[in-house]
Amino acid sequence: MFNVSGRHYDRFACHYDPHSPIYSDRERAQILISDVGVLAVTYGLYRLMAAKGLAWVFSVYGGPLLVVNGFLVLITYLQHTHPALPHYDSSEWDWLRGALATVDRDYGILNKVFHNITDTHISHHLVSTMPHYHATEATKAIKPILGNYYQFDRTPIFKAMWREAKECIYVERDEGDQNKGVFWYNNKL
Repeated sequence: MFNVSGRHYDRFACHYDPHSPIYSDRERAQILISDVGVLAVTYGLYRLMAAKGLAWVFSVYGGPLLVVNGFLVLITYLQHTHPALPHYDSSEWDWLRGALATVDRDYGILNKVFHNITDTHISHHLVSTMPHYHATEATKAIKPILGNYYQFDRTPIFKAMWREAKECIYVERDEGDQNKGVFWYNNKL
């Protein structure tokens, strides 16, 4: 809402303002439509709370929303956090390195439940406009092309959560590495 963690702009930047410097002219109508949608849902929830009560709306809408968002945060965290993933500063970063600095993971039956966002994330990074229903096919095609650059982790999710939270504390430059702008996870506090 206030662009606190986004890049700096010459004037106030807000994701809800169609005239914000964040957006191009062609995106302004889309932002306006999105704002109308947010207001309509907010008004609908307000009317539902007036009719059914806050507890009912939370149990039917708010609770499930928190669960889904919790899964999305977990999935995103685990896709971008792994001891084998490098991080780059501006001297080494380029689009392809950034796109490959992620890992696909196996969530078992949940791969299908989550529309394969868990085990096809690398192909999403490489071709972000591809429809999700082609992601599995695209991932199979890019694996042999990427070779060792394709990262896949079969570690069970709860074990991976523990390992990444424990071992991936912060990134630091590898002193032996010739690439001065490449950083790796370190677990020393």
